[in-house]
Amino acid sequence: MSNFSCTTYGKWILSGEHTVLRQGEALVFPVKSKCLELIYTYNPEYLSLNLEGECGEDYKLLFWGLLDHALEKVNKSKENLCGEIYLKANLPVGAGLGASAALCVAMGRWFVHLDYVQEKSLYEFCRSLEDLFHGESSGVDIAVTLAGEGIRFKKGQPAEPLKLNWQPNWYLSYSGQIGVTSECIRKVKSIIESDPKKGESLDNKMQNSTALARMALLDNCEAGVDQLKEAMDEACDVFKKWQLTEGALGRHLQELKDAGAIAVKPTGSGGGGYVLSLWPEGASQNMKLIKI
Repeated sequence: MSNFSCTTYGKWILSGEHTVLRQGEALVFPVKSKCLELIYTYNPEYLSLNLEGECGEDYKLLFWGLLDHALEKVNKSKENLCGEIYLKANLPVGAGLGASAALCVAMGRWFVHLDYVQEKSLYEFCRSLEDLFHGESSGVDIAVTLAGEGIRFKKGQPAEPLKLNWQPNWYLSYSGQIGVTSECIRKVKSIIESDPKKGESLDNKMQNSTALARMALLDNCEAGVDQLKEAMDEACDVFKKWQLTEGALGRHLQELKDAGAIAVKPTGSGGGGYVLSLWPEGASQNMKLIKI
């Protein structure tokens, strides 16, 4: 029961959302400016939780619910745990930046420290924990959180580092609307079940976007920008056809384009949350943007 600490990061997805649940490939990166820090200090008293940071309080119910779920999986009792947990977070919940994965990986690493989980089983343990939030986790958020770097991800296969030959002028911004991943997954599945041909066509279009984006990153800057714009436009169109860009999210996408963004798309499950935008040399000073 020695002391322990770890930091996990948020994530954003360039392309491949939803199709990754059906063996599609996704390109995903960590957001180093949005993170969650878990510190465990042993003492003989009962287990307590201290929340800090601008988003800390949002994790209170999530933490205790996930802990109960995790302990049940490893057949351990909360009564055997004692000490203080400090959870500090500026990673928002329900925004499409992978808060649930960051929490699952932090808890998974703590469980490895406690010798409740073996290191070689960490990925699968964390992925199974995330099912609690999404109903069905592809594992993509878990994989990039564990890797801490950009990756190519395909369900059931080892993640591969994602090489960039140039640095696009990317930003993230919040749409002002919460997106619920499990609801978005159900919406896409409903489209596939009601119209399989349409569902397959949209999956193929998203995967074409992913392949084009990957080639763009391997190209030089001048040629890569045009390819990347095409890839992001294609991915955004798929989100629209999945009916996942309505309301405040759709309005925010248009605001970014009107302000001068070259291309925009939801990042994550859609329905709300954060938006990825590609800009020329500079970005609008009137927009609340996070440089990535």
